[in-house]
Amino acid sequence: MARRPAGQGRAPPRLRLELLAGMLLLPLLQAARSCPACFCFATPDTIQCRYVRLQEPPAELPGAVHNLSIAGGNLTVLRRAAFAGGWARGEAARPLGNLTLLVLTHDRIEALEDGAFAGLPALATLDLSHNPLRAVAPGAFAGCALLRTLRLNQALLARGAPPLSELLDGALLNLSLGRLELAGNRLRELPPPAVLPAGLEELDVRNNSLQALRSEQLDGLGALGRLRLQLAPNPLRCDCASLRPLLAWLLNTTARAPDAMSLRCASPGKLSGTALSRLRPSQLDCPDGADWRLLAPNSTEEQELETASYVFFGIVLALIGVVFLMVLYLNRKGIKRWLNNLREACRDQMEGYHYRYEQDSDPRRACPGDL
Repeated sequence: MARRPAGQGRAPPRLRLELLAGMLLLPLLQAARSCPACFCFATPDTIQCRYVRLQEPPAELPGAVHNLSIAGGNLTVLRRAAFAGGWARGEAARPLGNLTLLVLTHDRIEALEDGAFAGLPALATLDLSHNPLRAVAPGAFAGCALLRTLRLNQALLARGAPPLSELLDGALLNLSLGRLELAGNRLRELPPPAVLPAGLEELDVRNNSLQALRSEQLDGLGALGRLRLQLAPNPLRCDCASLRPLLAWLLNTTARAPDAMSLRCASPGKLSGTALSRLRPSQLDCPDGADWRLLAPNSTEEQELETASYVFFGIVLALIGVVFLMVLYLNRKGIKRWLNNLREACRDQMEGYHYRYEQDSDPRRACPGDL
């Protein structure tokens, strides 16, 4: 029987590489085919798409998309099931069951109609930051039962927009939000508890225009449960009337404000830039100083804590020194033997150098050519 020549029946290496590349790129090509005018990156686990300069939400999306980002568009109004092919026969035409992250930043979105995010049952994080929101329908987030994080940073700055209590009235009540971000919206008051979902865990109101927090607002937030409030930086006014409600709210519950140690005074001028945790009753000129024991982490406790830290550090160093001396003592014979051996080795080495020097300097051993 004739033997088949080596390599016959096998694809050339170059062809094999081309076939392998085609198999790897197939998901990407399929995503790009259903992702017009967008940049898509496909892996076996997820498809990430990023659209730019869209006038309306994309008509078709790959069914396996997990993360979707649309930046710099001109969407203006999001209608019902805007990202699920529209609303037809009482339901979303093309629901996206795997979409968990939707980022819609800098898209000039002004209005969210009822059911704007219908057809996205797995949506967990929604970012609407940097949009001039003017109208949010009470049912805008209907169908987003798993939504945990909603970002509205710098999204409530549109000229002529209604106040926060009217804009979000009824829109968040049926959500199971864990975190709501309202940073950078120039808010002068905390959002009323009536517009917040009952199970809210974190409220981010950093970088707003909050100067004084009223006790009824803080008590209302406390009624929501174990809510954590992020406040820094805000231009707090440090006087008795303004600080008393906040300090009372934070009493023995500093976990309510994780950034409490970063809070600083903006007014009056003599206290501008002073950390809230370092204020003293004498600096506030209060008529009654009884309640100002709420400034519990005062200098005395801080100094005591610092002193205790230094004492503990000194004890640790002393223990290390004792252990080192004990090791030296227990190994004193071995250390002495090692030093003697080192000294003998150095002596032998020097004697060798001295002997070679004497041999080289003996005139009787000079070569005839050197005479």
